Amino acid sequence: MGTACCGPAFCALGCGLWPTLAMSRFVSELQSPGKRWLVAGLGNPGLPGTRHSVGLAVLGQLARRLGVAESWVRDSSCAADLVLAPLGDAQLVLLRPRRLMNANGRSVARAAELFGLTAEEVYLVHDELDKPLGKLALKLGGSARGHNGVRSCISCLNSSAMPRLRVGIGRPVHPGTVEGHVLGYFSPEEQELLPPLLESATDLLLDHIQNRSQAPSPGP
Repeated sequence: MGTACCGPAFCALGCGLWPTLAMSRFVSELQSPGKRWLVAGLGNPGLPGTRHSVGLAVLGQLARRLGVAESWVRDSSCAADLVLAPLGDAQLVLLRPRRLMNANGRSVARAAELFGLTAEEVYLVHDELDKPLGKLALKLGGSARGHNGVRSCISCLNSSAMPRLRVGIGRPVHPGTVEGHVLGYFSPEEQELLPPLLESATDLLLDHIQNRSQAPSPGP
């Protein structure tokens, strides 16, 4: 059986995706003549503070930095919380999925459809086992590397071209404890490292988006 994910054609009405009142208002507010980007924090709703949901923590810091932390709107068509934020001449659509990690891609793909964005214009922020806590890396495209949330996004967007901010959470010594480590909460010692990590992640993300927004558009 096929998945419930959306296909590669990012045309909201053409795909039968009728926006809710909240999303209709969002679309009407997109007046910026510059670039538009979607930034999705991957994670499990209702489990803030876990290592697997560190992408949501980064998105929360990003919203605070941009002054929109109190403006989130829940949208049923995307099964997500969304908020718009200006960034110079560009405009960001921040998204917090309200589906479980393994189905985050369905929320991301529907929002991409609605806002008319390609996979290359969708940023994913997620945890990374193979980097120690405190380390960051911004990767352009590639495989899911075993991350179920990224795998869901690749499947639903029918593309692996999304830029990804990978936030290190460290890999436990014993392989049998990986699941508990990923789904567990940061220890008190680790929590002390989180504020500067979230700040650095926000800096890296904004710098990258600003540089891409200012780059000349490719020719025909």
